[in-house]
Amino acid sequence: MQTLNDLFLIVSGLLRGAMGSWGFAPGLTDAIMALVSFVAIAALVTVNIIVILWVDRRFAAFFQERLGPNRVGPFGLLQSINDAVKLIGKESIMPAAVDKRVYKFAPVLIFTVTIVLYGFLPYGKGLAPIDMGAGLLFFVAVSSTSTIAILMAGWGSNNKYSLLGGMRTVAQVISYEIPLAFSMIGVVMLSGSMNLGSISAAQHTLWNIILQPIAFFVFIVASLAELTRSPFDMTEAEQELIAGYHTEYSGMRFALFFMAEYANLFSVAALGATLFLGGWEGPLLPGYLWFIGKTWAMVLVILWLRWSFPRARVDKMMKFNWKVLIPLSIANILLTGVGIKLYQYFSTVGR
Repeated sequence: MQTLNDLFLIVSGLLRGAMGSWGFAPGLTDAIMALVSFVAIAALVTVNIIVILWVDRRFAAFFQERLGPNRVGPFGLLQSINDAVKLIGKESIMPAAVDKRVYKFAPVLIFTVTIVLYGFLPYGKGLAPIDMGAGLLFFVAVSSTSTIAILMAGWGSNNKYSLLGGMRTVAQVISYEIPLAFSMIGVVMLSGSMNLGSISAAQHTLWNIILQPIAFFVFIVASLAELTRSPFDMTEAEQELIAGYHTEYSGMRFALFFMAEYANLFSVAALGATLFLGGWEGPLLPGYLWFIGKTWAMVLVILWLRWSFPRARVDKMMKFNWKVLIPLSIANILLTGVGIKLYQYFSTVGR
């Protein structure tokens, strides 16, 4: 892990040194380095999407007792690349009555937000591209802005099915953000920090999934709703909404929505691994390998749940949030507070 961190520092130092020798101003150097980091993270996100998409298709095939992608490349590994090339080459058709500026900006915004999220993840000890004291709070704040892009897509398309899908998504995501945020409060109380690296380090001896099983359950369910994945994918219900908020999108603009969905899947899984599975903490192997392994375990759990449960009805989905998840998450916060106070009391008495 230290070797990888040193490699990042060396490459960064070489780039900064080269730009300094070329006479670049410090502000311009920082801007170029930020752009290079953004491009590097975008490349990482794209590769991640290709792999997750292939795993999702194979997983779905396993549950449905069929083969899945198996023609393009060994085990169908190149099928996702083939689909990506197809989407890039397709014509992007824009209906005549759309609000052009809103329609065009929505897919760019949602994919940009997703890339930014990858910058806050602690891939290992000292391997967070952006290490903020309130990193968890900022992660939640940035991820919530994707709701704006979805509403823009639904409104800008000038299509009643797109608008209905967009409004459903806004109602669902905003509602489930409450228990999702509440599920993280217990973790913050235990670690005493909102820094994602500090939260990982605080689980050196015991993972939070043991101390916070209720919060972990709430986090998984709320994450599925935030990602609009089954069984909470009523926002894209093919039977009644065609494809929801991106009904009118095609070509690369549709691809950006599609890519953002799978990229968000990995970022949420990585956040869950950091909060509840110890992040990079683990014996023998380098920290970044533990982080990647735990994140993929979370990804597989989310995919497994997708192919195991039927789609939930809208009204039941919202009732479950307000009447079950939110009270459960609040109860977990109270239990965590009581548990911390009891631990402090008995520790004092023991002395």
